[in-house]
Amino acid sequence: MGEWYEESFGEDYLTVYRHRDFGGARREVERMIGWLELPQGARVLDLCCGMGRHSLALAEAGYEVTGVDLSEALLREARAQAGAEAVTWIRSDMRQLPLEGGFEAVVNLFTSFGYFEEDEEQVKVLREIRRMLVPGGKFIVDFLNPAHVIRHLVPHSVREDGDTLIDESRRIEDGYVKKDIILTSKSCGASRKYHERVKLYPLDQFREMIAAAGLQLEAVHGSYEEEEYVAESSGRMIFTGVRPVKGS
Repeated sequence: MGEWYEESFGEDYLTVYRHRDFGGARREVERMIGWLELPQGARVLDLCCGMGRHSLALAEAGYEVTGVDLSEALLREARAQAGAEAVTWIRSDMRQLPLEGGFEAVVNLFTSFGYFEEDEEQVKVLREIRRMLVPGGKFIVDFLNPAHVIRHLVPHSVREDGDTLIDESRRIEDGYVKKDIILTSKSCGASRKYHERVKLYPLDQFREMIAAAGLQLEAVHGSYEEEEYVAESSGRMIFTGVRPVKGS
C-alpha cells in the first residue's frame, strides 16, 4: 500500500474535483501577479500543479512556466488542455526536484502542502522551494486556515457526477483534517475508496518552518480577495515571501 497521495490523485480525482474551474484559476493568478511583481517572461515554477489550471493561466499571462506534479494522471490531463505546449510539465516528488533552480518565483497552491507525517518532510519541501529560487525570488504557499476548517467542517456529504455517486466523510483527528471518499457506480454498484489527509499547521508553526527553510516571510493573506489574514474568519492562509539575497 502506497502513501495516500500516491493513490488519491489519479483519474478519479478528476471526477471528485471537476467543479474547480479554469476561470477561477485565472482570477487567482491575477491577484498573484500583483503579489509577485514579476517582469514579463519571468521563470515560474508551479509546484504540485495538478491538472495545470494555474500553470496555464500563468503562461497565458506571459511567464515561462514549469509545472511539477507526482501524479501522471493529472499531468496527462494538464497536457491535454489548450495551450499546454507553452508549459514544461515534469513528474516528480516535491521533496526532491530534478531541476537546477533559477526561477524568479515558485508557487504551491490549493493546499498542496502538509501531506507528510513528519514535520521535517514538510520543511524539505520549503527547502526545495528555496533551492529553486534565485536570490530575491518570490514564493507563494497557499494553505488552508486550520481554524476555519475546524469551525466549518462538513462531516458528511453526498453528490452525483453522471453515473458516479460521490460520498465524502470528513473529520479532525490527531492534528489532521482527514477525508474518506467513496465513489460508487449507480449502474453496476462497483465502488472505489480513497483517503486524504492534511496536517493542520497553525500560523506560528508555519512561520517557523518557513524560517527553518531559509525563506523570508513577507505577508500572510486570508484569501485571493482580501489583503490581510484573520485567524477567526479567513478561509485560507496564503504565505508570500522571498529567498533572501543576503546569505544566499
